[in-house]
Amino acid sequence: MRLSDAIDEFLLYLEAVRGLSLNSVCAYRNDLRRLSAFLGAEKDVKEASAEDIRSCIGVLSKEKKSSATVNRFIAACRTFFAYCKKFEYINTDPAEEIKTVKMPHHVPRFLTGAEVDELCAVPKEKEILWASRDSAILEMLYSSGCRVSELASVRLSDMSEDFSSALVTGKGSKDRRVYFGEDAQKAFKAYLADRKKFFAKKRMTDNVSEIFVNRRGTALGAHGIRWILSRYSGAEGTARHISPHALRHTFATAMISQGADVRVVQELLGHASISTTQRYTHITTERLIELYEKAHPHGKR
Repeated sequence: MRLSDAIDEFLLYLEAVRGLSLNSVCAYRNDLRRLSAFLGAEKDVKEASAEDIRSCIGVLSKEKKSSATVNRFIAACRTFFAYCKKFEYINTDPAEEIKTVKMPHHVPRFLTGAEVDELCAVPKEKEILWASRDSAILEMLYSSGCRVSELASVRLSDMSEDFSSALVTGKGSKDRRVYFGEDAQKAFKAYLADRKKFFAKKRMTDNVSEIFVNRRGTALGAHGIRWILSRYSGAEGTARHISPHALRHTFATAMISQGADVRVVQELLGHASISTTQRYTHITTERLIELYEKAHPHGKR
């Protein structure tokens, strides 16, 4: 079987059988297209070797791709060739013994409380809907810790009656409930009122099931939310540039620094592994001492 045909079949399998999200399938497609471009789309999948994969990894390194990008490529190759072996398209798995590269230790970037307040105060558009919508997006991301893609896919029917929580679908199509504080609830209610006015002004029927809409009166997708975040990131009144994931990092950091159990935070974030959540345990020394003095029998001075 040609490598390109095997890749196409594998991607269909990921979507139809394993039920992976569109974003996950796209990530596999991008990595495997890189492999196909390097080896040649017409190459027989049986002819792919471990040395071929290592050579492709070498090219990624020369291009100064990050360790995370290289490891994602390796993971995609492993899953793809394991699939090919399972269905007997190959006799031996060339990716089986390929080792991942060492990842540098990065502390997730997060915002201070003052920076969050500055960011959420930025949306001030006079045009109907957009300031209230953008405020609701910022408040809900920070309040819940959910991913941008998760918030974009939330439907009105997924929200609780009082808007204090929502059912979201995370990675691996796993559902979980996320929660919104008073500020987020207030912002969302204000947005809903403006949304109603927006459709009335446009003389349009609001048939959008998702919670956020764009200027065309259709669902606002994840790319749209990321664009909104980039627009406010580094704007006048904000301290620095903010990545789409920064509010999620900030949520986790705030929860753990206030003494929340790491496994509770793991559940709220939708992490499959506790080790992923433990990245957020960079609590200040003062906070550690405070918790120690409160919790340990001999801790009080």
